[in-house]
Amino acid sequence: MLNMIGALGKIVLSILSQVGGVFALLGQTLFWMVAGPFMRKASSRKNIFEQMVFSGVNSLLIVFFVAFFTGIVLAMQSAYQLSQLGAEMYVASLVAVAMAREMGPVLTALVVAGRVGAAITAELGSMKVTEQIEALQTQALNPVRFLVVPRVLALMIMLPCLTIFSDLIGMVGGYLVGVFNVGINSGMYINITFKFLELKDIYTGLIKSAVFAVIIALIGCYMGLNTSGGAEGVGRSTTVSVVASFILIILADCVLTGIFFFSNM
Repeated sequence: MLNMIGALGKIVLSILSQVGGVFALLGQTLFWMVAGPFMRKASSRKNIFEQMVFSGVNSLLIVFFVAFFTGIVLAMQSAYQLSQLGAEMYVASLVAVAMAREMGPVLTALVVAGRVGAAITAELGSMKVTEQIEALQTQALNPVRFLVVPRVLALMIMLPCLTIFSDLIGMVGGYLVGVFNVGINSGMYINITFKFLELKDIYTGLIKSAVFAVIIALIGCYMGLNTSGGAEGVGRSTTVSVVASFILIILADCVLTGIFFFSNM
């Protein structure tokens, strides 16, 4: 019994230590964003733009396929249920609101966490085990300033953009099912889509995506900067990074949904 309690205590302390480390990294990142002379150098801006291309532009294709088929599935499933009530026309509003509020931000964040978050951890982890991080420190260069901040800023900019793209593509998928399969008039489908889609649905989804971006970038960078054990350690850190990002994205989504939709914000 005592051994079980001791093992549980070690797990809890390890988790608390990891959480403290992530918040410490967040504090340093915010410092270099606000107080540090980060954006004054052209090389720093170039680094951010490179990360924006990697995390945003290069993720467009996979986000397109995920959102498109999600919109199709949503439309088909909802059409089956609504047809029993004679309300097939409301497929349009259901797909639009579901994509803007929930499916767009969450699915896009999960895709980016699997692709970009893993890449961030693997890249920084490889730098850590090959002592490139220590080389930066010996040159009086802060690793958070030069490695973490560009990735956090890039994801905070590009993930909301990818979310808007995902929302639109998902609505297009729903439109194809609604018009060509269910038989809803094209003009009526578009009218109903925007009739029930409110501005609140859009901006809450974008706020969610910005929070998800911070989670993905911070977890990826933290796990990468704390990697040890050579190539095996890099693989282990990458796995933990993706799993932790997935869990925290779902948790944050639950909390933000409660804040937005149960407090009349």
